[in-house]
Amino acid sequence: MNTQTRARKGIFESSNPYLNEEKFAKASTSVDYAGEDKMTVSGAVNKTFLLGSMLLAAAAVSFTFPSPILTWGGAIGGLIVVFLTARKLEKAPTYAPIYAILEGFFIGGITKMYALAFSGIVLQAVTLTFAVFFVMLAIYKSGLIKVTKSFRTGIVMATGGIFVLYLVSFVLGLFGVHMPFLHQATPLTLIISLGILAIAALNLLLDFDQFEKGEENGAPIYMEWFAAMGLLITLVWIYIEILRILSIFTSRD
Repeated sequence: MNTQTRARKGIFESSNPYLNEEKFAKASTSVDYAGEDKMTVSGAVNKTFLLGSMLLAAAAVSFTFPSPILTWGGAIGGLIVVFLTARKLEKAPTYAPIYAILEGFFIGGITKMYALAFSGIVLQAVTLTFAVFFVMLAIYKSGLIKVTKSFRTGIVMATGGIFVLYLVSFVLGLFGVHMPFLHQATPLTLIISLGILAIAALNLLLDFDQFEKGEENGAPIYMEWFAAMGLLITLVWIYIEILRILSIFTSRD
């Protein structure tokens, strides 16, 4: 491993790299990337559209030909790819498309399940997901909420807490134990669910900030794929969370 490779590895290693802005800031200040193409916002946006198209194509396949193997294989495979990308950021141009396809299989299968169980819920979820995206983009552009270091730290901690909560809920579910405040249509469930959705939405601000920080700090071009993948992860989370909330309270009617 040469000096530049060791330095690059040290820069990008993080316990939660998808929510860590230091990798973008250090990319141009700690390592000499002379001669390499740099990340741009427009490039990251183009990569996001490409990955989104791949996800939708895979979702269409899984929705049309529903299969537990595609659905849950896509979910597990997508999670594995996320961790692999976090460890080897320079592999993002390879891993990001794989993630988009695997996550598309998962999204398509889950969407099919909800569509069969709840009429009209999918269109509502898609519409609300886009609404959340554009509202948060407007908030970011207006500067109404600034992405400061303390803000980022708070969102990272909250996101980690939610991940632990869902992990515990999943494990307990394997033994037939369900957390009522996550699965029953009660006022407490609504409050908690909206809180989780709010944290997911605030993650979009971190994603938007990564796009700009990457360009400002001259991050290597492969970080366009990394940033695009991060945004896609957040959008998938928001969509699934909205589906979950709508299903809980639709079933109550």
